[in-house]
Amino acid sequence: MDLLAEGGALRAGALASALRTIGFELGEGDLRESDRVFYDTFDGRVRAAGCSAVDEGGGVVLVDRETGVEREDRRGGGRAPAPELERIVGVRALLPLVRVHSRASPFAVLDGERKTVVRITLERPTLVSAGGRRTALRPRLRIAGVRGYDSERARVRAALVGELECSEETLVDEAVRVAGGQPAGISSKVEVALAADQRADAAVAAVLGALLDVISSNFEGAIVDVDPEFLHDLRVAVRRSRAVLRELRGVFPPVELGHFRTELRWLQRASGDARDLDVHVLEFDSMRALVPPAMAPELDPLLAVLRERRRLAHRELASVLGSERTNRLRAEWAAFLEELVGLPVENRVDAERPIGSLTGERIRKVHRRMLKLGRAIDSSSPPEDYHELRKQGKELRYLLELFGAHQYPDRVVEPMIESLKALQDVLGRHQDREVQAATLRSLREQVAVLPDGAAAVMAMGAMVAALSDDEARARAQFAKRFKAFAAQRRLVKEAFG
Repeated sequence: MDLLAEGGALRAGALASALRTIGFELGEGDLRESDRVFYDTFDGRVRAAGCSAVDEGGGVVLVDRETGVEREDRRGGGRAPAPELERIVGVRALLPLVRVHSRASPFAVLDGERKTVVRITLERPTLVSAGGRRTALRPRLRIAGVRGYDSERARVRAALVGELECSEETLVDEAVRVAGGQPAGISSKVEVALAADQRADAAVAAVLGALLDVISSNFEGAIVDVDPEFLHDLRVAVRRSRAVLRELRGVFPPVELGHFRTELRWLQRASGDARDLDVHVLEFDSMRALVPPAMAPELDPLLAVLRERRRLAHRELASVLGSERTNRLRAEWAAFLEELVGLPVENRVDAERPIGSLTGERIRKVHRRMLKLGRAIDSSSPPEDYHELRKQGKELRYLLELFGAHQYPDRVVEPMIESLKALQDVLGRHQDREVQAATLRSLREQVAVLPDGAAAVMAMGAMVAALSDDEARARAQFAKRFKAFAAQRRLVKEAFG
């Protein structure tokens, strides 16, 4: 943890005086200047992992947030391996956050035998903004221990803490904050505090407003195609908004309800191809692993086709998101949510109901609907039956996450969500494999005409067979997962009436 001070408390002479009172001397220090660019993902994954990603001119290095020390490969010494950073980042892009110029003086703290027992660094950082504008940040003192001298480090720290302020804010967090950013990144998680007796229309407007914020924050990233999560998070927020309109329709005036349901459905469908192709490309290596190793390299022409289709789909997506229709929808939707509570209630039968009783009622009904659909499914049921149950599962999960989590005890909501997720995993895999197999069949002719296309089509046939086998395995696992989900029936009845 860094120490902070204003004015003269961080001058070398003041530090030397403080150290002499506990029997230590301050060694000579050379002034060093550095330029660093700090990186993270849009949602702050590197920070959440307790790290910073920084480039001082030799490439991005992963460092510990608390100590500033480069992370070591656990298999041996050296800089953090690229796979560790890739594991933290996942599919997200690593984006530049801030540039910091520093004038730093490292000093050795010496004992009576002139041995170095502690190392301290006095740093005066400056935020360098676009255009070269500079803003001074707070001076910092960093204390680093030397192996075998832990007690000396503690004594030095205790002596200096009396003169300085402990900083809970790291240098990169301060720089991002001063630059106007959010140090923790921008999350797509929606958490709106609700009271069970709150008017339903007010609660719904608050939740939908938070979802609109998620859509807006991910909008530009989806247009530019920074990474696949921007579009994914945008679409999830749209899908959740549509679910709220469907399940809590009684809080909305009918005409506006119909209009926004139509427009949000259009936006969801218009962005579907780009997302589907994102998934195909992201999961290609795992799908390639389904075929015999000797055939795996022969699938390269298929990957080329998928990437080209993805490029075209994202070009179309950018056109859709930048269209007048989309801009009008966003503006109208925001204005409507602002005025919802003040609209006449005559044709909004649920507007003034307590949100707790309304959402509890809807949770019960969707849960009963899922039980009825699930009990009718067996190994011979058509894919459409599994798909319909999956859609209902999404509705229930959104109600629980958006409304139930803040109104009902964790002992009620968490087991329901856990069993629902397990069921949805099987249903999702079943549908995904069906869609993936259908996509491969539709691409056979396009792949066949490419160089080495004939061999690729043969490998695609093996992949389709493997996908169909996995779809069958998902069907076989359904009964067990559904039984665990259905076992929550008494809990639902007791909690939601």
